[in-house]
Amino acid sequence: MFVTRDDHASPSLAEIKPDDPDDPYEEHGLILPNGEINWNCPCLGGMASGPCSDPFKAAFSCFHKSQEDMRGSDCLNQFRDMQECMQRYPELYPQDDEPQEDSEKAPQHSHPCDAPALKVVPCNSNVLIAKQVNLL
Repeated sequence: MFVTRDDHASPSLAEIKPDDPDDPYEEHGLILPNGEINWNCPCLGGMASGPCSDPFKAAFSCFHKSQEDMRGSDCLNQFRDMQECMQRYPELYPQDDEPQEDSEKAPQHSHPCDAPALKVVPCNSNVLIAKQVNLL
């Protein structure tokens, strides 16, 4: 696009619209003003997209809405589903304690109790992350 001197000589006709507080693409943090989860929040680290986005959203939504004394304890099935999905894509969801090399394969577990578990770790007052940890 080229702009001439004449283009700069006249005032702009562009209209600036006021910010919409309910625009889901604006940066509102993890929780939108209406109380819903902002799936576009960069704090989710892209987990809301990709092959495990649906299990992630189910687990995170359950945790967000949980009223249990031990928050999220009613969401174990959703977190298990998310963990199983993440284990199917180790190249996209590596464990923190594994080197991220293409040549390494994800460990095969002969018994379900040998598989890593999912631990919910608080990052700050509003954000939790799920981390795979070995229980045994």
